[in-house]
Amino acid sequence: MIIQHFTDNDLYKFTTMNAIQKKFPDAEVIYRFVNRGGTAFPPGFAEAVQQEVNAMRRLALTPGEERFMRAKCYYFDPVFFDLLKGFRFNPGEVAIRQEGSRIEVEIKGLWYRTVLWEVPLMAIISELYFRMTGQKAQRTEENAAAKAREIVALQAELSEFGTRRRFSFDVQDTVVRILKQDAGRFMKGTSNVYFALKYDLIPIGTHPHEWFMYHGAHFGYRSANTLGLANWVDVYDGSLGIALTDTYTSDNFFGSFTTKYAKLFDGLRWDSGNPFAFTEKALRHYHAHRIDPRTKTIVYSDALDMEGIRKIKSFVHGHIHDVYGVGTYLTNDVGATPLNMIIKLFECKPKGCTEYIPTVKLSDVPGKHTGDPKEIALCLETLRLAR
Repeated sequence: MIIQHFTDNDLYKFTTMNAIQKKFPDAEVIYRFVNRGGTAFPPGFAEAVQQEVNAMRRLALTPGEERFMRAKCYYFDPVFFDLLKGFRFNPGEVAIRQEGSRIEVEIKGLWYRTVLWEVPLMAIISELYFRMTGQKAQRTEENAAAKAREIVALQAELSEFGTRRRFSFDVQDTVVRILKQDAGRFMKGTSNVYFALKYDLIPIGTHPHEWFMYHGAHFGYRSANTLGLANWVDVYDGSLGIALTDTYTSDNFFGSFTTKYAKLFDGLRWDSGNPFAFTEKALRHYHAHRIDPRTKTIVYSDALDMEGIRKIKSFVHGHIHDVYGVGTYLTNDVGATPLNMIIKLFECKPKGCTEYIPTVKLSDVPGKHTGDPKEIALCLETLRLAR
């Protein structure tokens, strides 16, 4: 069984689950797997994934996990912990099909429930693929130790974000242990709640693209960022204050990031496009709103390696507080080629709707837009981003 702990999941799925059940408890959604890299999966792969999914019905929040989350995740109220203690994964929400070497995965159900599937399901797909194709991890400890030394030399604040595309649970376990041991104060935390518990780290995360994608489908693309930020603040009252910027492009986001939100949110997350251009936009935006950027943070998190961190850190030095969320480069740099895959929200059905509504995401990299092509075109036109 690959997923053996209820908290072997990223914090942002729990924070989003909490916000959903407070704001949109009746919303239904459909997620789908996107095989961006065109990976050919071996025979019997879908059945193996289904077995892992079925096994997850036995997972439950343990007393130790609850104590840890109550202590570290102060922004959750007691009602949410009661919800978590009673939560059980329902494998009936996940449909997995295989034709030849191609697999299809769809997750369908109430949003507050299905939101927890994405990260563990991707971790299952990744680990099973390497296991069934006979690939072995190489130089896990040596690579992790070398990266820890580089992090210290750069004095770069690091958060580990590697659950979704990890080579395996054991590799991620080893990497987090070594980073905690060797990177010292520069290892700021991990997105994985279980490993945060195991290694006494801070669980790191805020909200995902799907939060804004739902708002766009429900309320309209022009209102998505503003309402998404407003509802997040209403739930968390200023906590979890790193805002994700690129659901409908960062240019569109900055148009909604008023003085109120620029002051209230602790900072921004860069997740696509050119990091230097994004940094310059952020600095100009803060200056225009009479905010000292040095009091704010940018979390850089798109496919970073040490060279990328070095270049960004040199560029931003002294201008703004910089933190680096690094995922696959840490947890799947063991001699294999990581899977290029995502699971994204594709449709939603808000309360009162009789049919599902398509959702889209517009990355700062045009080739990474996701959703129905006609709906993407409509969104681009609505936001006057069409080229």
